[in-house]
Amino acid sequence: MASGEVKSVLFVCLGNICRSPIAEAVFRKLVTDENIENKWRIDSAATSTYEIGNPPDYRGQNCMRKHGVIMNHIARQVTKDDFLTFDYMLCMDESNLRDLKRKSNQIKNCKAKIELLGSYDPQKQLIIEDPYYGNDEDFETVYQQCLRCCKEFLQQPH
Repeated sequence: MASGEVKSVLFVCLGNICRSPIAEAVFRKLVTDENIENKWRIDSAATSTYEIGNPPDYRGQNCMRKHGVIMNHIARQVTKDDFLTFDYMLCMDESNLRDLKRKSNQIKNCKAKIELLGSYDPQKQLIIEDPYYGNDEDFETVYQQCLRCCKEFLQQPH
């Protein structure tokens, strides 16, 4: 990465209250711990309109607190601008991927590289399942997956 060049990543899931804000917070902590937070623009968003304006799910917040990760996000939907300004859009499952690819096809000069966050998982868990209807354990699983994937993504040459 050239010095002074800022890279950007947008984490995306269905509602932007469970998986993507967890991934966003985990990645933000990783770059902060490495003192390179000024080299990254990090955000998260939803493919749907369901949860716009809402804070992250309290179970996710509890999980992150337990791991000492600060979470500060209000749900929003992916915008046309996101496709033009983010280098990476990392999503959680096949349905998010389909939605984003479909939207990106309608946008000229789409800059974002759209991928599954799970494609970076050293344990090859491609899909990060939605924990919304699950329990605390499911949120812990999401956290662990996001941590592995974000660490691996950060190691890549950007």
